[in-house]
Amino acid sequence: MSTKKRKRNGNGRGLQAVTLCISTSLVLILLGLVVFIGLTAHNLTNYVRENLTVTVMFGEDVSNHDAAVICRRMQTRPYVTKLEYITRDQALKEQTAALGTDPSEFLGGNPFVPSAELHLKASCANGDSLKWIAKDLKSYRQVAEVSYQKDLMDSVNRNLQKVMLVMLVIAVLLTLVSFSLINNTVKLSVYARRFTINTMKLVGASWSFIRRPFLAMAVFEGLVAGIIADLVLAGGLYALYRYEPDITTVVTWEVLAITGTAVLLFGLLISTICVYVSVTRFLRMPTKRLYKI
Repeated sequence: MSTKKRKRNGNGRGLQAVTLCISTSLVLILLGLVVFIGLTAHNLTNYVRENLTVTVMFGEDVSNHDAAVICRRMQTRPYVTKLEYITRDQALKEQTAALGTDPSEFLGGNPFVPSAELHLKASCANGDSLKWIAKDLKSYRQVAEVSYQKDLMDSVNRNLQKVMLVMLVIAVLLTLVSFSLINNTVKLSVYARRFTINTMKLVGASWSFIRRPFLAMAVFEGLVAGIIADLVLAGGLYALYRYEPDITTVVTWEVLAITGTAVLLFGLLISTICVYVSVTRFLRMPTKRLYKI
């Protein structure tokens, strides 16, 4: 083979490798978005549930001190993540600001009682759990009433379940489409070298020996594609953070680490599996058939 022809073949393989990396990167970005949105949706679900409140009203004869003691006990309950205690004076101040007038002036005293707002663990923010939580809170004799927006909580849980189901269906469909796109791209790359594979097979090279350089290249290309996809996703996330800094409430470092690792693993595994299957297909194919495909 002449030097010019070898150079042309080398440039062709290099162009194929670049094309494969870019194509795989685009698909991995899509898969990365699926993982990212899925994890973020899970965090958003927990965030919404944990911000639903249960209000505990104490009796009129309960002092601020006694109510504060009970609140400290409530805060140790396993289902409570956060508790905000509201004194009589604080409640009066808030209502005065809301109404624009002081109710105590025409009622002859502070009409409000101490209260507490409880934020629950996400797993406990559902109708069944709230029934026994309300019963447990009412076991304190100083507690006069326990209230929560049952209809709102039920509606939130129903809607979140629907959203998660839709996200799961989309994730499965996009994963199948992504695998198909990468597989087709790899097939085209291996197809261009089918005669090289056949020549190596004819001279007595073992199948594992023939696969080895293809698999090594697949690992390298999958790793490069994964890194490129991670960089693009990181850039998009940084732009989103600059636009809305509060996104860090649901986008944690754990989400970023899992998404980045998943993209790299997808790139390595899918590329390697597709190359293995494609090379094996041509290894099993008779020489005569290579000229008919």
